[in-house]
Amino acid sequence: MALSSFDIDAPRWDQSTFMGRLKHFFNITDCRTAVLPDSRLDEAKALVESCRAGSVPPGTTEEQLHYAKKLYDSAFHPDTGDRMNIIGRMSFQVPGGMAITGCMLQFYRTVPAVVFWQWVNQSFNALVNYTNRNAASPITPKQIGVAYITATSTALATAVGLNLYTKKAPPLVARWVPFAAVASANCVNIPMMRQQEILNGIAVTDENGNKLGHSKKAAVKGITQVVISRITMAAPGMIILPIIMQRLEKYKFMQRITFLHGPIQVMMVGAFLIFMVPAACSLFPQRCSMSVSKLEPELRDSIVSRYGSSVQQVYFNKGL
Repeated sequence: MALSSFDIDAPRWDQSTFMGRLKHFFNITDCRTAVLPDSRLDEAKALVESCRAGSVPPGTTEEQLHYAKKLYDSAFHPDTGDRMNIIGRMSFQVPGGMAITGCMLQFYRTVPAVVFWQWVNQSFNALVNYTNRNAASPITPKQIGVAYITATSTALATAVGLNLYTKKAPPLVARWVPFAAVASANCVNIPMMRQQEILNGIAVTDENGNKLGHSKKAAVKGITQVVISRITMAAPGMIILPIIMQRLEKYKFMQRITFLHGPIQVMMVGAFLIFMVPAACSLFPQRCSMSVSKLEPELRDSIVSRYGSSVQQVYFNKGL
């Protein structure tokens, strides 16, 4: 195949299956790409755009095109093509998430520590949610501030309240408080950060990418799937790891190295996240679909009047 006709946007793996999406997200959430300089990422973007224009530089191999697309997908927003901030990229979820989650699991006993690490986590989440929003629906600085304050307050109220409530509960229950706080905050942070999509609707297209209108119901579906994915991403590490640590801490060798408990938890969270970040992102297709019959009546009628029964499904970017 001549590389000048190479379709660089064609999925490398079947996106309609979980395994296909898992391979795709293992590829683009590779944390090694997060340390590459902007100049290297810009080179990858230029190569991708050249390929799209049908002018692949002489000597370029197919593998180089695949790698350029990997860097492009990991660092540039799918809606705008702008380079995303490094902390908000999914490729930074493993190093960023393992450090913050490990500290939340280690420092859960005192209220000041709970407050500090939940605040750090929600600041991180807010940036990730903003970075991976559907960029076709702009959000104002005021709305970002309200979303951030609301989500952080929810996380702190849940964490501090449960922390106090579980003082007399079994030790393992107290270890699960950080997960309860993270899960509840995700249910607030993501919808609040993407409230414009819920209020004004999200752009939907036909199978060929032709814009059909905006749908609030599509926005709700996409955001709900993102909330489920984020909670799933955190769940194994924050639920299973406390059980492992509680059992390990009974051994004398662990009691002699209490100063290493934090680093150990950080590394173990990292082991969970290396798999869970791509797995959680793969739960639902990023290019989400919805039946025309389930859209708002006015949008449904508009589509039917223009296209009849030829358009049965609409498509939209649900974000990550």
